Amino acid sequence: MKMQESAQDYLESILILSEQKDYVRATDICNYFGYARATVSVFMKQLKENGYVNIDEHNHITLTDSGLAIAKQMYERHKFLSNAFKKMGVPEDIATRDACRMEHYVSSETFEAMKKAYALYEDKVLRPSEP
Repeated sequence: MKMQESAQDYLESILILSEQKDYVRATDICNYFGYARATVSVFMKQLKENGYVNIDEHNHITLTDSGLAIAKQMYERHKFLSNAFKKMGVPEDIATRDACRMEHYVSSETFEAMKKAYALYEDKVLRPSEP
């Protein structure tokens, strides 16, 4: 399975839900996205077959090491981009929507450069040194 944007979104949602709940089930993911149970079930089966999630006998969904790595990467990008956009004055709903799109397509090299550049910007513009 090629890691597509939708698969990354599912993994990220499992990470987010696992931080909020003791366990994650398919119904939680359905509620998170507003998707039908059948849609989520098909995707969970694919993610499990490709080694990104485990599903136990109680239908609790957990991320494997490879699934967790992808989820953390997407979530870090999402948080950074949406926060940076909001600090730049972009309305929250637009900042969140744009971050959701960009997080999937920016390379690791570009993302790291963006973080460094933004840190410099924060130091010079948002926290100028006192005279």
